[in-house]
Amino acid sequence: MAHYAHPMSDKHQSFETLAIHAGQEADPATGAVVTPIYQVSTYKQDGVGGLRGGYEYSRSANPTRTALEENLAAIEGGRRGLAFASGLAAEDCLLRTVLVPGDHVVIPDDAYGGTFRLFSKVVETWGVQWSVADTSDPAAVRAELRANTKVIWVETPSNPLLGITDIAAIAEIAHGAGICLVVDNTFASSYLQQPLTLGADVVVHSTTKYMGGHSDVVGGALVTGDEGLGEQLAYHQNAMGAIAGPFDAWLVMRGIKTLAVRMDRHCTNAARVAEMLASHPKVTQVLYPGLPSHPGHEIAAKQMKAFGGMVSFRVAGGEDAAVEVCNRAELFTLGESLGGVESLIEHPGRMTHASAAGSALEVPSDLVRLSVGIESVDDLLADLSQALS
Repeated sequence: MAHYAHPMSDKHQSFETLAIHAGQEADPATGAVVTPIYQVSTYKQDGVGGLRGGYEYSRSANPTRTALEENLAAIEGGRRGLAFASGLAAEDCLLRTVLVPGDHVVIPDDAYGGTFRLFSKVVETWGVQWSVADTSDPAAVRAELRANTKVIWVETPSNPLLGITDIAAIAEIAHGAGICLVVDNTFASSYLQQPLTLGADVVVHSTTKYMGGHSDVVGGALVTGDEGLGEQLAYHQNAMGAIAGPFDAWLVMRGIKTLAVRMDRHCTNAARVAEMLASHPKVTQVLYPGLPSHPGHEIAAKQMKAFGGMVSFRVAGGEDAAVEVCNRAELFTLGESLGGVESLIEHPGRMTHASAAGSALEVPSDLVRLSVGIESVDDLLADLSQALS
């Protein structure tokens, strides 16, 4: 693997320091304190096989992407990070690395719609079996295991129902059976949760979301603490080719530098929004792990630094009323995706999770999902109040 810069040697550096410095030493040629965008496809070789720093072709390695990948490994507490063109590209590379036809995967019964589509419409066609389980219940996960189960897939918090899974408990089950545990850490981000330290084998991110943080880039990432698995993933990343381009890698790195301060504000705003919604007469249920009434609250408090910026809620009056709330919102922008500085609102059943309609993963039709941004929380509360009026 080529290297542009090396992760900070002090493993005890705080998250905030690693986010700004890991993998991003000053440019040796100019002293630039920000990693350059190496917008290049190929590299001059000093004789046949004489590579400068290991670079030959940017699908295989690019200095800007290498800096991001080393940064991702550092902030996630892993040994190898890999950056992809999207979160689903990262998932696809992982599945084609660790699975072969005939293998079985356990996925959450409230998985992200795109992940469900990948399993049900793509992975299944090349002979991989899958089944669903309530991953918040370790007994339910154990009951789904088969002799050919190779992966347990977890989202925590989940999208869009904000379910919480005890990562350490599922890791114990997985490793006792020789199964790989994958955790999608997109909703929490590396700042709020460290699945590898809790026993996960691989962490998945859509870096489009909180890592990028500004709704201006699409990307994905894998991080693992296993060097051997990391090498296999890197081989498939190069062989399959769905890599992050240098400008996209640079945008994600820029976002990660402010991840900690942004997440602090996302979390405080989301907590206020959840409290307001919980007392609103037109809201029948609020799904937010920061509320003591949430069934996963205690586990979330144990394994997360704070409870995140995502809030979902159910509206009295059913689907039509939920859609009307989405349409009436003004400061909350009606749109898919999440994790940006601006607040978003959407109807999962008709938008992000439409692919799960009619399946065991279908979401309630009266559900509204919020990505709570970092605007003035008083303005956000006022907008939700008028949207619900």
